[in-house]
Amino acid sequence: MRLLMRTDAGGVTFTRDLSQSELRRFDYAILSHTWGSAEEEIMYEDILKGEGTSKPGIGSEKMRFCVEQAAQDGLEYFWVDTCCINKKDDAELSKSLRSMFRWYAEANRCYVFLSDVLQGKVLGADWEHDFRRSRWFRRGWTLQELIAPATLEFYARSGKRLGTKASLHAQIVEITGIPAKALSGQGLASFTTHERRQWQEGRECLEPEDLAYSLLGLLDVSMPVLYGEGLDKAQQRLEKEIVTAQKGPRHGDFSIPFGDRQMKGVEKLVGRANELDSMHDKLVGNRTQRNTVILSGLGGIGKTQLAVAYAKRHKDSYSAVFWFNMRDEASAKQSFVATAQRILQYHPSAAHLSSVHLTGSLDEVTGAVLAWLGDPDNHRWLAIYDNYDNPKVPGNSDSEVVDIDQFLPDADQGSVIITTRSTQVKDGRGISVPKLASEQDSVDILSNVSGRKLSMKDRDVAALVKKLDGLPLALATTGSFLEQASISVGAYLQLYETSWAQLHEKHLGIKEYADRADRTLYSTWRISFDRIQQQNEVAANLLILWCYFSNQDLWYELLCDGDSQDLPWLRTLAGDKLGFISAMRLLCNYGLAENDVSLTADTNSGGYSIHPCVHSWTIHVLNKQWDGRLADFAVSAVGQHVPRETAPEPWTTQRRLIQHADRCLQYLSGLELVDSETAYSSLHDMGRLYDNQGWLEKAEQMYLRALQGKEEAWGPKHTSTLGTVNNLGILYWKQGKMREAEEMYLRALQGFEEAWGPKHTSTLETVNNLGILYSDQGKMREAEEMYLRALQGFEEAWGPKHTSTLDTVNNLGLLYQKQGKMREAEEMYLRALQGFEEAQGPKHTSTLDTVNNLGILYCKQGKMREAEEMYLRALQGKEEAWGPKHTSTLDTAYNLGNLYFDQRRSRKAKDIYQRALQGYQCAEGDHKADIEYIQDQLKALSVGDQTQYPNAELKSQSQPDKHPAKPAGHKIARVRTFALRMFHLNKRRAVASNRVFQ
Repeated sequence: MRLLMRTDAGGVTFTRDLSQSELRRFDYAILSHTWGSAEEEIMYEDILKGEGTSKPGIGSEKMRFCVEQAAQDGLEYFWVDTCCINKKDDAELSKSLRSMFRWYAEANRCYVFLSDVLQGKVLGADWEHDFRRSRWFRRGWTLQELIAPATLEFYARSGKRLGTKASLHAQIVEITGIPAKALSGQGLASFTTHERRQWQEGRECLEPEDLAYSLLGLLDVSMPVLYGEGLDKAQQRLEKEIVTAQKGPRHGDFSIPFGDRQMKGVEKLVGRANELDSMHDKLVGNRTQRNTVILSGLGGIGKTQLAVAYAKRHKDSYSAVFWFNMRDEASAKQSFVATAQRILQYHPSAAHLSSVHLTGSLDEVTGAVLAWLGDPDNHRWLAIYDNYDNPKVPGNSDSEVVDIDQFLPDADQGSVIITTRSTQVKDGRGISVPKLASEQDSVDILSNVSGRKLSMKDRDVAALVKKLDGLPLALATTGSFLEQASISVGAYLQLYETSWAQLHEKHLGIKEYADRADRTLYSTWRISFDRIQQQNEVAANLLILWCYFSNQDLWYELLCDGDSQDLPWLRTLAGDKLGFISAMRLLCNYGLAENDVSLTADTNSGGYSIHPCVHSWTIHVLNKQWDGRLADFAVSAVGQHVPRETAPEPWTTQRRLIQHADRCLQYLSGLELVDSETAYSSLHDMGRLYDNQGWLEKAEQMYLRALQGKEEAWGPKHTSTLGTVNNLGILYWKQGKMREAEEMYLRALQGFEEAWGPKHTSTLETVNNLGILYSDQGKMREAEEMYLRALQGFEEAWGPKHTSTLDTVNNLGLLYQKQGKMREAEEMYLRALQGFEEAQGPKHTSTLDTVNNLGILYCKQGKMREAEEMYLRALQGKEEAWGPKHTSTLDTAYNLGNLYFDQRRSRKAKDIYQRALQGYQCAEGDHKADIEYIQDQLKALSVGDQTQYPNAELKSQSQPDKHPAKPAGHKIARVRTFALRMFHLNKRRAVASNRVFQ
């Protein structure tokens, strides 16, 4: 290869010819362009004559551009194809064309000179139009010049830089149809020969043979260049070289056409482009040794279909593709007999096989096939070892265990794909096959198998896709049922809830699974469960118990810190966390469970999860007979783990528990609890859990169920009963049911006064709650009486810095603020804030609620800087504690948005309003007024109208009580704003801490 360099006189000249090793020491630029006429281009002879930049025409224009641009980039050398190759020397021309792909790939810079893009000084519509129509995108040789270089820069004829391959990525993909990954530098080995040849479709070359020669670098093959042979002969030679490069020089001696009967059509069951690419990268890595990929995952996740899809996609890269059923030794050996038959069908005199009797010894036939696969010249085959689900691994004592080593050739060659449910198979590069990530892929499977046009816009379809959660076999089973039954998707959903086992216990004619012995969800997991039961009875029992919990985030302490008196097997795990982990690892090894690593960083104990369909199987199959002991244990375990408000960061545990409470709620309506005392207390605690998370309707269901049980068990005046009565009062208050709330409070107050006396803290807590109710009803005198009575009592009982005392101080602050007594209100808030910071820390939700309320007070006082500081502190803390979509977090965001709006800080107001709007739209409860108000504010901001203010309502919040008998109660104070720093009271619903009995 010779390079060009600039002379002192301003012309160009050649370097000497450089060897490949010498070339690596040179930094050079390379030019990509479309050729003009021979008269205008700078040719090899022109450089020798010193006419490299002076010849009339476009050639000198390109040369001068290349000289100047290389100099700007600090490069002394450059290369241009028109003149750097002596085309009169056939040997040099042939060698250069075969090397050109590498030269472009190794260049430091590649300049694309677009002579037909005349607009370039201003980047606009005209430039883009010319760019898309440029001849450069239609020429044959420029395809490799687009793909090979790492750095590719586009220039208009004026020399104006248009962009790079990276910055113009979207336009180039649209113009060429070449996959984005190919343009981004992904290795060409990731794309099939057929795919790479498709990229050339529609391109043109001056010489017909160049349509074949221009593909040499892209296809990584080499052959002599023989102009005059014609396109047909050039393509025939190209085909031969491709086959030789892919399958080896003696591929004909071992080649077997693709078409095994096991390789059934799977197009409608597989998307998984990422997994297919990953498999290809791992299987083509090193042709000098065997490359093995292990596909592991849950039964029904699509491992076999993925392996077959890979084989279909890349069949041209292999001399032969074989499939072996590794379910057990007998199945494996029968597969080897079928393979021997296929080999002899195409190679009757094949070494090692021609003398073997196929009806004779299975071991002899297996050995002969392995010897044939181990032939030194036979190294381009692909073998799929499917269903290797009972592997010979440490700890597996099953008598039917399969040792895959005896079914692999001794020679270290070929490519192997192993599919298994076990994560313990390690002899290869593992790929864990996940559920389908794209909901559209799930819809496509349902649509294709059912023959129906389904869409995620249909609520029932969306709900069904969510339940099946990307499990291909479940999707295929459902699609097959919908194909055969005249039933709507909504009706199928109802059957799914009530008759899961009947829907999945029979094969429904899914041809892709027709030859599988475990072709139903029912049977595919049962086989794994039976093996688990043989190895570890506790692991099997844990899977059965899982039915009564949510499928997500089951952790050790939730199960093993509770009362397992009636479950002896579970008692054995108490204090034995390693035993629990060992049992869970076994479930994970069989693909039935997975370690939820996302929780590890945020919690002391990591959780485990199972797929929703596996969970349905545990409900409808493993637990055909409902076990009241297990259900009672689950209810008690969840309730007993609801943290008291004194616990550090209780919201973390609350968020983990909420889904398990939801599962309990599903089956509680018809359940007679075994242990009433523990169970009713647990129901009460789950009511607190829902209350804290803002799920008020569910909280009411739990409280009413607990109240009914306690009244029957202990009577209506028992203090435990009265605690639930009090909490129902708080709940009704939050729901705006003031009459019902007052009835509950008065009943609780009367009962506590009779049981404990007027100064008992339980009595005082209800007194505090009545104060909140009266304040909310505008009964200021009665409210102040209640607060002062509660405050005096708490100070006597607990002292001035106890959280119960501080909650009442906060409530008095709210009351004084409502009455316009700003100084007194600020004194109360600051006292409460200081106390909470000392008692609970600066990031506790009770502290943050007082911070929010101080923000409101400062707004009313016109102290906008201080107000903003308070809101930002409260918002950041609540997002960390509750998450961005909790109503308490949203209320503070709402307040901050109003502040920015009134300060005419439009961009900040828009951002914070959008966050609040999205949250309210997702939150439980009626937030219609909040949503409409924010939408009005956003409309005003969009037109720049901040002169008229609709009803802006600031949201005050109570301090969550951290005494063992009370979590947070959140209610809303609303204030109308008309101008900056002027706030006018509107619809007041006071927010104060309510005493919730734990």
